Amino acid sequence: MSIAIVGGGPGGLTLACLLRLHGMDAVVYEREPSRAARGQGGMLDLHVDSGQRALREAGLEAEFLAVARREGQDQRLLDHTGALLLQEDTPDDAPLLRPEVDRADLRDVLLGSLPEDAVVWGRAFRHAVPRPEGGHTLHFADGSTAVCDLLVGADGASSRVRPLVTDVRPFHFGVNYVEIGIPDIDRTHPDLAAVLGRGNYWVMGPGQSLSAQRNGDGRVRVYLGFYTPEDWFATCGVPFDDPARARAALAELFAGWAPDVTALIRACDDSVITRPLTMLPVGLTWPTTPGVTLIGDAAHLMPPAGEGVNMAMLDALELALALVADPGDPAAAVARYEKEMFERTAPVAARCVRVTEVMMAPDGAQRILRFFQGHGLGD
Repeated sequence: MSIAIVGGGPGGLTLACLLRLHGMDAVVYEREPSRAARGQGGMLDLHVDSGQRALREAGLEAEFLAVARREGQDQRLLDHTGALLLQEDTPDDAPLLRPEVDRADLRDVLLGSLPEDAVVWGRAFRHAVPRPEGGHTLHFADGSTAVCDLLVGADGASSRVRPLVTDVRPFHFGVNYVEIGIPDIDRTHPDLAAVLGRGNYWVMGPGQSLSAQRNGDGRVRVYLGFYTPEDWFATCGVPFDDPARARAALAELFAGWAPDVTALIRACDDSVITRPLTMLPVGLTWPTTPGVTLIGDAAHLMPPAGEGVNMAMLDALELALALVADPGDPAAAVARYEKEMFERTAPVAARCVRVTEVMMAPDGAQRILRFFQGHGLGD
């Protein structure tokens, strides 16, 4: 049985590692021209019972622990006035329950366990055509094709594989992010580095938020959250195509917040990325479709609350185990995987929605504090 995986993110690569480990024929088709084509984004926190579990099953626990950042578990929570509500500093001997890892480092760990022919670079998937004898013919933007018995869409929020199983599309859920960043913060802005600490930093206020995340290369990624409609980027008046003016305008939107907040914004470089956030309906299902299935955001895109990559990697593990357990009947294996995946991810997605709703509330900082203290997300 030949398995084609569209998308070389953490979910797709984890699936390839697990299938190859069990001697199955799996190839990843990735649209990027090479593994070094672009930066891989910020940090990921991998949970011990999901993302880390998949890596353990793939025999990659030691490689992961070598690049995991224990201190990335640190967190600071403030309200918009600058009042420090929570500070958690991770002891040196603390368990690695949710350590941070650079996306690039995680990708290197996964690629390092795969032979070169397991990933085909520069293949932007366009569509697939069912074959009379079963399986699909895959068509790519460069005119090339490939044939497979099982097609797995691991191609994220804007999945081109998803339409083979459902007509449902992601929708905007009232949150827009602007990503900016400070390079080499310990050298360039040591005062702000001390404010942020070693891990994650959140400031929440009415209708807006700021979060900052240290990366292993010394860069701090800053995310400005605005609880606004889908067209906000076009109507807010911020000149996003002019980084210097955009920084000034974004800082002005946080006028009246703690001085550290506007200082962080003004210290950022010229990288300004707009990110309208979308999600799929909670509890989305579809009838099992011969020869195709989905994992990760392609299957259950949810608000960003630390679960997306972990669910994708757990999807990869559960699908691989199902296929390995029943190689003679992949259709039955996929059906079992999808049933379990639907049941497992629906409550996780609902929780992510609830976290987002709480963060958007006028008293979001206090309510998130209670959540961190173990009191749940209730009103």
